[in-house]
Amino acid sequence: MKILGLELEFSAVPAPVPIWYARVTEQEWMAAAALVRERGGRLLALWAGSPEDAGAIENVAGLALSMRAGAVFVSYVLLEGVFWLALPLLPDTSDTSDDGSMYPDLSAIFPVASRMQRAAADLSGVFASGARDQRLWLNHGAWGVSHHPLLQDPQALPQSQPVLAGELMDYPFVRVEGDGVHEIAVGPVHAGIIEPGHFRFSVVGEKILRLEQRLGYTHKGIEQRMTQMAPLQAHRLAGRVSGDSTVAYAWAYCMALESATQTTIPVRAAWLRALLLERERVANHLGDLGALGNDAAFAFALAQFSRLREDWLRRSKEAFGHRLMMDCVVPGGVGVDLEPAQIAPMLRQCDAMEVEVRRLAGIFEEHAGLQDRFLTTGRVTPALAARLGLTGLAGRASSQAWDLRCDHPFVPYSELHVTMAIRQNGDVAARVAVRLDELLESLRLIREMVAHVPSGPLCSGVVLGEQASLGGGWVEGWRGELFVALELAGAAQGHRILRCHLHDPSWQNWPVLEHAVMGNIVADFPLINKSFNLSYSGQDL
Repeated sequence: MKILGLELEFSAVPAPVPIWYARVTEQEWMAAAALVRERGGRLLALWAGSPEDAGAIENVAGLALSMRAGAVFVSYVLLEGVFWLALPLLPDTSDTSDDGSMYPDLSAIFPVASRMQRAAADLSGVFASGARDQRLWLNHGAWGVSHHPLLQDPQALPQSQPVLAGELMDYPFVRVEGDGVHEIAVGPVHAGIIEPGHFRFSVVGEKILRLEQRLGYTHKGIEQRMTQMAPLQAHRLAGRVSGDSTVAYAWAYCMALESATQTTIPVRAAWLRALLLERERVANHLGDLGALGNDAAFAFALAQFSRLREDWLRRSKEAFGHRLMMDCVVPGGVGVDLEPAQIAPMLRQCDAMEVEVRRLAGIFEEHAGLQDRFLTTGRVTPALAARLGLTGLAGRASSQAWDLRCDHPFVPYSELHVTMAIRQNGDVAARVAVRLDELLESLRLIREMVAHVPSGPLCSGVVLGEQASLGGGWVEGWRGELFVALELAGAAQGHRILRCHLHDPSWQNWPVLEHAVMGNIVADFPLINKSFNLSYSGQDL
């Protein structure tokens, strides 16, 4: 099968969305990257497998594998779908000092690959050959430089010796020099309950010349913990990767598991999953719109949108048993139903919510002081967004017309015809406008789902296969697309998870924020930052 202009043995991964898998050589690895860039595609995720993945994946949808020394994986997005490539890392037997941990650097083609490569080096001991930036990313000294958590035997961890902490090092921030240039250090500990992250500003007066981020302070070891969990239970941990995206992560994991086991979920379950996802989207957009108004000294917006969000969360609690709808998505379907008594109240809430949101949108539009703060602030041009791989709602505010619900709609989105929210200016105002448009579109979708959800069972049985397998999950969360790559061992190895990589769109968008603030004043940083509202936890596994 010839895809990407290469003669590769692609194998379709069974999933509601198009995903193709192939092994590649180093030459094909680089050629595929160049072809994806040439065709306007983007890098979705890069991660490393563990050494035991090598002989364990015996068959993937009919494709025989043999990766004795593990592999580095990458996934790309094109109009056709996701292309998931595996580069086996085979040791050089002619050089006993070579551990086979090097692979070609992709950051020159896709700048967003840099942090993913640094994370893979910290966690799995695989290094991008020739990469300009090889500083530690997730390792802040909690473990030694030569210790790589994902290389440890997950079954032996409870009995293993405690990991010795590494040496605390001064992170080598890039220095900006010149007359009048000084640095402002913000974080990693912030006021309130915000997660930790360090921001190092280089400024002249109030003008920002450069911002450099240092993240990784919330590292929890989730990807390692995944390998200790039963495949049919790990959806609960996936749903706790990032609390504001619990439905999206749980769905993406369950989609990956159902893909690996070739499980078809009931139609009613698919509709209810989408209903939960759109309610999650509305809740987060309401919260962000209030916070954006507050960061521009418009406290009225915070009060009004917070009130609406609280009412929305209470309705979710009444309908589905949890304010954030946690643990509602389960392998094979859903664990909750939409009771008939909840239909009318949910429809009434959607109608009332639309009236209030439209009224508040009009106030936003007419408030001169608010528009003065929003317009042209934190602008990311479409050209820069495309070059850096900006994705999700922030990408759509900069003309990046990607939305999985529109590009590759699966049930029920294939029947609901989602209208994509898109803007061109790429500033705070555009990101606010995208949120408002998406919120109103989600209200329409929820009405359609509630009114037309088909009857039927809520769940299908998920049967783990005899052979090792892999599966992929791809879901458009409220920030952007989430991707979950799952490798399962066969019956002989106890049906356990060999590797589960959970990818948040914040990986793509955090580096773009550094560019968005350049030329703006320091006082506008909180506003610009909130207009992206990226996850610390979701990209810190």
